[in-house]
Amino acid sequence: MYRIDTVYIGGAFQPAHGREELLLLNPTTEAPMGVLVLADEEDTRRAVASAAGAFPSWSRSGRQERIDLLNALAEAVRRRVDDLTEATILEYGGPIEQARWRAGLAANNFLAAATLLEDYAFTRRINEVDVVAQAVGVAAHIVPWNSVYNAISVKMAGALAAGCPVVVKPSEYSAWQVRLFTECLHAAGAPAGVINVVNGRGVVAGQALAAHPEVRKISFTGSTPVGKSILRTAAERMARVTLELGGKSPTIVMDDADLAKAAALALSIGFANNGQACIAGTRILVPGARVDAFCEALRVAVRDVVPGDPRIARTILGPLVNHRQYDRVQAYIRKGLEEGARLVTGGPGRPEGFTRGYFVQPTIFADVTNDMTIAREEIFGPVLCVIAYDDDDHAVAIANDTPYGLHAYVIGQDMGRARAIADRIDAGRVAINGLTHEPLAPFGGFKQSGVGREYGVFGIEAHLELKAVIGATRS
Repeated sequence: MYRIDTVYIGGAFQPAHGREELLLLNPTTEAPMGVLVLADEEDTRRAVASAAGAFPSWSRSGRQERIDLLNALAEAVRRRVDDLTEATILEYGGPIEQARWRAGLAANNFLAAATLLEDYAFTRRINEVDVVAQAVGVAAHIVPWNSVYNAISVKMAGALAAGCPVVVKPSEYSAWQVRLFTECLHAAGAPAGVINVVNGRGVVAGQALAAHPEVRKISFTGSTPVGKSILRTAAERMARVTLELGGKSPTIVMDDADLAKAAALALSIGFANNGQACIAGTRILVPGARVDAFCEALRVAVRDVVPGDPRIARTILGPLVNHRQYDRVQAYIRKGLEEGARLVTGGPGRPEGFTRGYFVQPTIFADVTNDMTIAREEIFGPVLCVIAYDDDDHAVAIANDTPYGLHAYVIGQDMGRARAIADRIDAGRVAINGLTHEPLAPFGGFKQSGVGREYGVFGIEAHLELKAVIGATRS
């Protein structure tokens, strides 16, 4: 059993002022594994004061100083990849290969920002005007439990490159992962106050951050309802906001797709990260004439989606993060049955042979219409819907008939048609014939999937304000 009773403020681990304790359970075994002493409003205020005190010097720091820090952060994370991987397996139930990849991804986020910073133009000349990009101010980064290293690092990399000190408010359900990652941040040797971490409940620490008058930038990844609340709070003082929110992503299987390959790919897209991924392709759109054949291909492909102990290499699907999430997903499965959807595979309860742990059967529904609850709402678990369409126009119409627009997928052999379909989908990213990540490309959503973009130069610019100095003399 671990006990975490500190916050990271001013370059040091300090005792938390908060007194509320949260018992954390291993999602694979349901056994107690640790206690987190939750940060409170006072911890949050101290963290913001620390960042505000660091802002004048860090915002004026030189390009090389920022590059050196970003490279040091990447190296510190790389040195602890094994520890970070183990923490993700223990606390989150992430299958071992996915867990290791995510730890490596965090190091790469810092390296990418360092490389971009080498020739980033903070001043640009337009006629007789210097357009100057300057740091927006203290940045609050509120991150979820489903990909904590990546979420912290990609936001922080952009902020530090821009010259903004940060206060991170991670999910309380990723306490051990955050503790180890914060040790990496500390080892990199950032100036005191440039990096601060307080781990408390969203309604306490998160709300205090969003409302703090010295926080000039908020970057939040999480649910759409919470994102809307943060946006309303930030609007009171016009704080700059980036929101990466929920999704109900479509996977369009074209009529020329190889069904066996398409089924396997659709499952990897839909069940990624134990089904707890905002980018998961949870609505699989299939030509009506091929639905039965595709469902049979899914039944075959799902045999390879092995649930189990995340430490075992063959495991594809680990447990959900906690009992609350397990109950939520079970409720959606029951709702799908109540609304008349047909089970292709899976269903309520744990997989056969499992008596403990927050494991959910990989579940696929057919005969789903796009107005059903399971097709409208983000479930955040291994539950997929097969929806029939008539032609390409109909597929695009169904794909766009959602309040979300984070990600989409197209699977087919005619690349010209696939690209034409992708161009018509309202989503921040559209992947054709794969599930690949490009860390320099923008990431974010249309509609209620968010505001703004992260990654690459876009993540840096999200932490900058532009100032025009008119009549400036060319140097």
